[in-house]
Amino acid sequence: MGIGGISVWQLLIVLAIVIMLFGTKRLRTLGGDLGSAIKGFKKSMQDDDDKADSDEDAAEDSSRSSASLQRDESAPLKREHSHDGTRSDNATVDSDDGERKP
Repeated sequence: MGIGGISVWQLLIVLAIVIMLFGTKRLRTLGGDLGSAIKGFKKSMQDDDDKADSDEDAAEDSSRSSASLQRDESAPLKREHSHDGTRSDNATVDSDDGERKP
């Protein structure tokens, strides 16, 4: 008994019929085309994985930079004491957007 109930002799007979119908040259071409297709598929899968990794790295870098910007913006303003003992801000308000600037 062979694979799935098919004996080796039955497989050889089917192989001989296929060779007689298509010829060795055409079978060789089909095998080469099949191999190229598999190689291209594997390469595209690897390229997609590399692209996904680079996208994740870029997203991580941008989130780090935005987090550092948020920390810089949330830093408290420095306050100075004037000579008469009262406290005053060392910042001005920009009239365009209402943001405090040092």
